[in-house]
Amino acid sequence: MNKQKTYFNLPKKVLFCKKCVSSNQLPRSIPEFIHTKDRKGAKYLNFGKDGICDPCKVHAHRDKIDWKTRENELINLLDKYRSKTNQYDCLVPGSGGKDSAMQAHLLKYKYGMNPLCITWPPILYTDYGRQNIQNFINIGGFDNLTFSPNGRVMKELTKLSIKNLLHPFQTFILGQKNLAPKIASKFGIKLIFYGENNADHNESLAESHSSLTEKSMYTHKNINNLYLAGLKINDLVKRYGFKYNDLLTFLPSKTNEIPKNLKVYYLGYFIKWVPQEAYYYAVENTGFKARPFRTQGTYSKYNSIDDKIDDFHYYTTFIKFGIGRATYDASQEIRNHHIDREEAKALVKRFDGEFPDKYFSEIMDHLEINEKDFFKWCDKFRSPHLWIKKNGKWKLRHNVNKTGEND
Repeated sequence: MNKQKTYFNLPKKVLFCKKCVSSNQLPRSIPEFIHTKDRKGAKYLNFGKDGICDPCKVHAHRDKIDWKTRENELINLLDKYRSKTNQYDCLVPGSGGKDSAMQAHLLKYKYGMNPLCITWPPILYTDYGRQNIQNFINIGGFDNLTFSPNGRVMKELTKLSIKNLLHPFQTFILGQKNLAPKIASKFGIKLIFYGENNADHNESLAESHSSLTEKSMYTHKNINNLYLAGLKINDLVKRYGFKYNDLLTFLPSKTNEIPKNLKVYYLGYFIKWVPQEAYYYAVENTGFKARPFRTQGTYSKYNSIDDKIDDFHYYTTFIKFGIGRATYDASQEIRNHHIDREEAKALVKRFDGEFPDKYFSEIMDHLEINEKDFFKWCDKFRSPHLWIKKNGKWKLRHNVNKTGEND
């Protein structure tokens, strides 16, 4: 029995899926505006008695779905919202990456919708990320509204989210999830589409049967119950000098501010969504270009490449949960029948947890974080049941290759 202390409500016993390479330490989605350091109420990847995780079962179920019937469901849905007066009839949030490129292009050119695309820009654009959003607009042919939040506030909140949550991506996620319903409401749009369903990666089998996003993910009833960077809103105002108006941009809408008939769907519920195929589609139709080099921490070149903080974010997940970017990529490629588990284990062994030094100093300079302070914060977020320090070096107690210190 594992007697080491656990952080963040993580499962005490570390288990690895028998089909993919994910562990039961993988966090499931929670609204970012209730995210605190102790992750109270947080849930993690569920395993059945057979030792197989829910996302693997979701994908096994997907192989049996009648996708033509699902597509007909989509067409019937779109017919209800299709504008007869050439107005925007759906909204697609995205950064110009492969997934938003494919979902917007399909909706406009295959299904005859008139989407308004919106972008909450990355914290620090990569050169190729900036080029991809321009290609998306100019080659793909879309109306795109870019919302630029207060840069000073975004920088300070990102810095605090790293210090308090070791979560450099929180401000970007908040923008991606909360902006779309607000903009849709302003334009009178009743239909929002994201791409992949979260159930494909970290949710339960039951959740994969729904095409809708829960309103609890993008609305709230009481601002006093919300958190940013792990702190209550009132604390941010009183202790750090933020103004309420500056913070509202990052918060969800009040429940009564969002029309009851606004619906947020996953296009991946209606169409079989395969990341590699989304990449090929975006290359062909919107001029999407992969990274010109391998992404640090993994072996791929085309996933999550818009923001210099992307690689940094996945390094922090490795610290908190023992799960790096190669684990995420290899697990989804097993489920999509692109690689087998042995190959995935080798990729995880080679790349997981690789330190992303390419943009690290630039990120620290931009956020005004001392590099030594960052590494001290990392050590505070290493759960003892996952990590042990030997001869001055941190090592995982358990890994999928069974070569951890306690395996």
